[in-house]
Amino acid sequence: MKVFRMDELDAERAANEGAYLQFLRERNMSAGLYALDAGQQDPQQPHHEDELYVVLSGRAALTVGEETSTVGRGSVVHVPAGVPHRFHHISEDLRVLVVFSPPES
Repeated sequence: MKVFRMDELDAERAANEGAYLQFLRERNMSAGLYALDAGQQDPQQPHHEDELYVVLSGRAALTVGEETSTVGRGSVVHVPAGVPHRFHHISEDLRVLVVFSPPES
């Protein structure tokens, strides 16, 4: 069993001065913490893996393909592999648990 504390992961991510911290990598999946501050731009490109976003805190719009939705704490979103997507109009600092399957390459 592996146990993680989001506050500790966020501190580690910030100390490494990055928006994303991968904290788990297994044979069939990987997981990380993604952070974007209010007003920040999301630079990500489509991935080769399916993704699951679990919004831990914050508020933003998320566009996946041609669909846009407002997301906030408690939102869970599936993003299919290869589909363009990005967070935008980030009105509150965003912290998102990201699960990739298979593991992010």
